[in-house]
This record gives sequence, C-alpha cells and structure tokens, in this order.
Amino acid sequence: MTTRKSSYRSLASLHRDLSRCRACVEAGYPLESMPVRVPGAGQHAYLFGQAPGIVEGEERLPWRGRAGRTLRRWLELEEDEFYATFHCASVTRCYPGRAPSGRGDRTPTPHEQELCSFWLDWELELLRPQLIVTVGGLALRRLLGFPSLTPCVGEQYELDGTPVIPLPHPSGASGWLNDPANRERLATAVGLVREHLSGIYPQES
Repeated sequence: MTTRKSSYRSLASLHRDLSRCRACVEAGYPLESMPVRVPGAGQHAYLFGQAPGIVEGEERLPWRGRAGRTLRRWLELEEDEFYATFHCASVTRCYPGRAPSGRGDRTPTPHEQELCSFWLDWELELLRPQLIVTVGGLALRRLLGFPSLTPCVGEQYELDGTPVIPLPHPSGASGWLNDPANRERLATAVGLVREHLSGIYPQES
C-alpha cells in the first residue's frame, strides 16, 4: 500500500516510503518492477532521467544497463564516482515494461508522470542540489516544460536558482548523435556539467 506523508524531514524517510510505492499499479498501470532505489547519500548533483530500464528494474539500481555505461563514458566518470556524484532519479521510478510496438520501453503516461512527481518535488526540497542534469526529452519537458530537446543541449538553464543542463538520452536505439551538430552540442553540454562538478566537488577535480 502506498504511503505518502504530508511532509518529510529527511531523505531516508522519503525513500523508505518511495521504495514501497505502488501508486501507478494501484491506478491500473502494468509496471514490471518496484521503484528503483538511489544508492548512497550526500550527493550534491541531481540526475533526472525518464524511467528505469529492464536491468535497472531487476536490480532496483539506476543506470545499470548499457545506457548507463554510455552516460558514464560521456561524463568520464567511473561507476563508483558516478553514484557518489549524482543523486539519480527519474520522471517515473519503476520499469514501465516494453512499448506495445515491441521497440524500446513504454513511455510512462502523463498520469503516471503526475503520480510520481510527488517524489521529485520532495527530493528537490530536501536535497537542494547545486546542479541538475536532465537526461532525455521527457525529463527536460517534465522539469522545465521545453517541448524540444535538441536546441536545449549545450545550453544552461535555471530552476529556482539551480543550474540545469540538459543531455540527450544515451539510448543505443537513438540516432541523435549521427548528426555532427548534435555531437558538438553534446560535447558542449558535457563540458558544462564537468565545469560545474569541479566547483561542487573541488577535491575530486
């Protein structure tokens, strides 16, 4: 049974309730995992993606599959360093299952996104991150409302004073990086992320 308190004083309490959340299942959606957990604590940067994949759903850990390996390669971070750097979250927290077409994973419905926004709002309130990195178009739309990803990659925005840097999704099914201009956008965006991280974690720069 899903539990949501009217207020939270700690991430530990929030994530205890998040780990048991079944709000979307209770609303009739066919999810194929429990919520994916965030490893570690004390991160000062927030990574916001679309939804866990099948590997993440099985392990209940974020960015464990091929897309995660690609993302870490872009950012030049080893696995342990990546998880120590970013509090990883997503628009929805459970693996949504395969798309009806059989190609890729199912995109969470607007209602699922809204049901899961409770956790995002409280994470940002409790974490107050010094940097937010969105990964993919859905995360960018959900957080900032921008309808198109491409012109935003390589730019920097703000959410309540916190810098927000969009990245494309590192999916192997995407042809986005086939365009040389998009590869330049990605390089610029990664440079911005690393510049901010060097200020947030100066001892590791």
